[in-house]
Amino acid sequence: MLTQDRQSKILSILNEQGSVTVSRLTEILSASESTIRRDLTSLAGEGKLNKVHGGATALNQEFVRFEDNIEDKLTKHTDEKIRIAEYAARQIQDDDFVFIDAGTSTLLMTSYLKNSKATFVTNGVDHAKQLAKNGCNTIVLGGLLKQSTEAIIGLVAATNLQKYSFTKAFIGTNGISEKQGFTTPDTEEAMLKAVAIERSFITYILADSSKFDKVSAVTFASIDSACIVTDKCYNNNIAKRTVVKEVV
Repeated sequence: MLTQDRQSKILSILNEQGSVTVSRLTEILSASESTIRRDLTSLAGEGKLNKVHGGATALNQEFVRFEDNIEDKLTKHTDEKIRIAEYAARQIQDDDFVFIDAGTSTLLMTSYLKNSKATFVTNGVDHAKQLAKNGCNTIVLGGLLKQSTEAIIGLVAATNLQKYSFTKAFIGTNGISEKQGFTTPDTEEAMLKAVAIERSFITYILADSSKFDKVSAVTFASIDSACIVTDKCYNNNIAKRTVVKEVV
């Protein structure tokens, strides 16, 4: 295949899928990894794609490689997160059995859950402390503690989560993309989020508008698997595929 034809095919794949790995392109195009990497470097130099570690993403998407620690996250988009958190807290009834994911929007949410009669399960250490302080019935998952986000993750936590069935789950995300769905950089966090969504009757994804059109390494759910609570959704295609609540 000629270089121009191969590069046109790469751009076509990105247009369809949003992102693609080098290994996947070698399979589709029957080319070596070194050839594909040269193509990606050339196309990135021409401003036609974003070259990332292990692959590429379309220009309308940003690849999130790393995750900030919880202190840094709390300083970003705070006003939006507070509005999202307040709305999310109002969705909980006294007879609910709720999963609250580790994350900053979900942490802010716990401040508005005072003396709730609902029962809460969480993998967030600070979340559990705040819920208990507010007089809420709180269950903490066992598992591996991730230092940067203070989330309890891993196989043990996911196995423990399989024991429960929730009326509602409130989940954080690092990226929202029409094609890649909800994504996070950490495989073990993705596993836990996926299990929580699977075990919940209704799932809310809490995400400020900065999370849209961003892609991280691991998809934990498709767009149509959860309602999105945000300050603003600028992507009409996402709004057509699931319920999006914009809080003002």
